[in-house]
Order: sequence, then C-alpha cells, then structure tokens
Amino acid sequence: MRVAVDTNVLVRFLVRDDEAQAEMAKAAIDAADTIVIPTIVLCELAWVLKRAVRMAPRDIADHIGELVRSRNVELDRAAAEAGLQALAKGGDFADGVIRHEARRQRCDQLLTFDRGFAGLFESADVVLLDASGS
Repeated sequence: MRVAVDTNVLVRFLVRDDEAQAEMAKAAIDAADTIVIPTIVLCELAWVLKRAVRMAPRDIADHIGELVRSRNVELDRAAAEAGLQALAKGGDFADGVIRHEARRQRCDQLLTFDRGFAGLFESADVVLLDASGS
C-alpha cells in the first residue's frame, strides 16, 4: 500500500508524546510499502520539532535525514537536502526549501525581509529588502 502522511502522524511517530497515537502511526507506517512525505509536511515537521517539542536543530536534522535516507520513503530529496543544509547553517529548514523552490523556478532573486534568512546565503540570489533605509 502507498500512503501519504500528515505532519501530526510523523510527530507522533518520532516523538511518541501520545502513546496510543504513536502506536497507530507506527503500525500504519510499518504496514505501508511506500510512504509519501510532501515537502510542506517536512517544513511543518521541522517547525513543530523546533517550536513545540523544543528539539535541538541537530536532532531535527537527524530525524529528517533518517526519513530522507529511508528506502520506502518518497519525497523531494533535493528540497529536503536544501532544508537540511539551511538547518546546518543555523537557519530554518523551510528557508532552505524556499530557496530551493525559487531556484527550481529559475528566479533571478528571492526577496525577503528576514535578515536571518538573507544572512544564511552568501550569494546574490537572496535579497534582503531593508525597510530601515540603511
């Protein structure tokens, strides 16, 4: 069977903060031949693990990396790797995915008001819009 999973299923599976749901998630994942993880689910997963679970970036990267390396998991590996690279640089997983998507769409620039996001990348493709006038 081929299944797609939502963020909450992966959170329960990884964190086991609700034992009954964790067991249901594990059983469903174990029963699947293929697990499809949409990129937005990976972004949400990284955010939930960071903000709600208060997991360290290294641990988040380890969990997502395990998913990326799993043989029966289908996901956009290039987008996931871009997210993992942003995490490794101290940024948000989603920032790496956003930059990846902009590049995939052949954008000349990615505009942001987020100084942290702009500071992650040393190339001219991520441009900080500075409202302070400096």
